[in-house]
Amino acid sequence: QVQLVESGGGLVQAGGSLRLSCAASGSIFSINYMGWYRQAPGKQRELVADITSGGSTNYADSVKGRFTISRDNAKNTVYLQMNSLKPEDTAVYYCNAWVVVTTTFKGYRFWGQGTQVTVSS
Repeated sequence: QVQLVESGGGLVQAGGSLRLSCAASGSIFSINYMGWYRQAPGKQRELVADITSGGSTNYADSVKGRFTISRDNAKNTVYLQMNSLKPEDTAVYYCNAWVVVTTTFKGYRFWGQGTQVTVSS
């Protein structure tokens, strides 16, 4: 009933930049929270950054000062600007959103399919 579609991943050299986008669509009444997680091979999925509908942000210590999360509420879209990328940022990045759906007016957590980010040294 809700789809999250990520884009913007790819291969970049260390020190480079990428911008990820995640657009939500479907039976959306409101989106209270949107965030980005990542999962590297052999590691657990971890929070990268998140943002509330009011614009409050939260970042993992490993990305503070390098990554910036933002959202366009009118477009139900969240962005992740990643600068000064490091090889350890290599992972599959997943979009996540807490959505109140129009069918039941209850909140559910949805995930995107993931987008690969590879940073070469």
